[in-house]
Amino acid sequence: MVEDEIPVPKRRPYLPTVLSAEEITRMLDLTTNLKHWTIMALFYGTGVRANELRLLKVGDIDSERMVLHIREGKGQVPRDIGLSQPLLERLRIYWRWRKPKDWLFPSKQRPDHPMEEETVRMVCRFAARRANIRKKVSPHVFRHSYATHMLEAGADLRTIQVLLGHRDIQTTARYLRVSAQRIHAAQCPFDALNVNPIWKSKDDGRQK
Repeated sequence: MVEDEIPVPKRRPYLPTVLSAEEITRMLDLTTNLKHWTIMALFYGTGVRANELRLLKVGDIDSERMVLHIREGKGQVPRDIGLSQPLLERLRIYWRWRKPKDWLFPSKQRPDHPMEEETVRMVCRFAARRANIRKKVSPHVFRHSYATHMLEAGADLRTIQVLLGHRDIQTTARYLRVSAQRIHAAQCPFDALNVNPIWKSKDDGRQK
């Protein structure tokens, strides 16, 4: 068939938007709503997707093993993500205050339902606005930041792939292109040249 001979156009690669640790700290420090604070902390501390976060239930937090169970992952593939002690303690503070029964982050209007995804996105947008961050901040930007900062902290790509729930490691490898530490760790070839420095020019700057 003619359709079989037409190549499928490749998607143009893009560089993920990544927040600095200072920007994330500023967003958290300027957030006084404990529920919203915990949502952003969980985004940055686990790299979960927006829909994965909103579908979390109280029972998905395994404090004994210190892991977060993602039962509704992309492609219906479940996975576990490690919880640090500081993040687990923050989740406990939120639970003691809100005392959620089923959904970890229930809807304010409909407590027997999870938060709406648009509401979760608004939490991130408003926090960025308060912190005077001009980047377009979304839950996925926290996910990009989590992966990039994990890579810079020494985690290998395969581990990050499993934590993020990526099927293809090439999807994970894009964070190599935005990791400042990895970029600056590569030696510039100019640095190896044994050239004499020029301190001033003898011409008048005009092209000849």
